[in-house]
Amino acid sequence: MLMEYGLIAIELVIGFVALFLYTKILGKAHFSKLTPFDFVSALTLGELLGNAIYDKHIHVGHVLFATTLWGLLIWTIVWMTQKWNRIRKPLEGEPTIIIRKGKLEYDAMKRCKLDLNELQTMLRQQQYFSMEWVEYAILETNGALSVMPKSKYGNPDRYEFGLPDRTAVLPVSLILDGELIRDNLKEAGVDEAWLQEQLKKQGIAKYTDVFFAEWNDIDSLYVALYTKRGPA
Repeated sequence: MLMEYGLIAIELVIGFVALFLYTKILGKAHFSKLTPFDFVSALTLGELLGNAIYDKHIHVGHVLFATTLWGLLIWTIVWMTQKWNRIRKPLEGEPTIIIRKGKLEYDAMKRCKLDLNELQTMLRQQQYFSMEWVEYAILETNGALSVMPKSKYGNPDRYEFGLPDRTAVLPVSLILDGELIRDNLKEAGVDEAWLQEQLKKQGIAKYTDVFFAEWNDIDSLYVALYTKRGPA
């Protein structure tokens, strides 16, 4: 009896250490955004460990093998999404604009299987109790809702200071990991010639030199270059 409890204790400790190392290897960012894929991964890993610990026919070696192999598979997926921008969309998904320029995007809500009651709840959780206050609402890949209010409903209210109303404009990513996002050029209302000219003014000749570039209505173009050791 004591030996049986001792084996369970050893397997629990090994499983705990393996999970701890697993979270350290993958990094904080991976667990701060729990996507559907991450959720399924966590459930599967928990099931593997549970079966390994309480099944008498499975030993310590099986626990280590299961956690190591599963952790390696997840690490490979994370590494691939960091290495190749093109596979991020099929593996991680992409944010979806639910409210654009103050108007509901019905087709986008339908694709995300999001109804009006759910949307209202998510807006209230962000302290926006009326859709009229919202200029943009974006459903992120982890299911969270990011909200940009209309300028007059921002904090603090522009009306309180007697400032004129100003239309909020959503920043648009133009370059990610050295690759031009051509579909976003139209969204930003610019063309590739304009982008190349802006980069040229900053002494940048190639897209591959740019880690991240974003268009916005305030600074026009924000650019972050790769560092010598790679992107920060």
